[in-house]
Amino acid sequence: MSRRTVSWNTLSRSLHDSRPKIPAGLLSARAQIQGFARFQRRPLVVAGKFDRSAIMAAAAVAATGLQERYGLTRVAALSTALKAAWQSAKMARAAAAH
Repeated sequence: MSRRTVSWNTLSRSLHDSRPKIPAGLLSARAQIQGFARFQRRPLVVAGKFDRSAIMAAAAVAATGLQERYGLTRVAALSTALKAAWQSAKMARAAAAH
């Protein structure tokens, strides 16, 4: 009969490493996009449907800010900004439904 030992350090580290990483600037990009939608009078959701041109415009503005603030490449900044824009649009659609 063999005994198995568990290394709690190894287990804890592997669980920590498997968590999804939050991209740099995601939260600030989401806040900037929500402000863009509010102050530019260009809502991300119109009549229950996503306004894709407004989402892209907000993401482009946020990507420029991310590049300046975090020194990201344009591709990485736009990826993060689009993720934040879609999160904001989904939250706006859910808020409008209730």
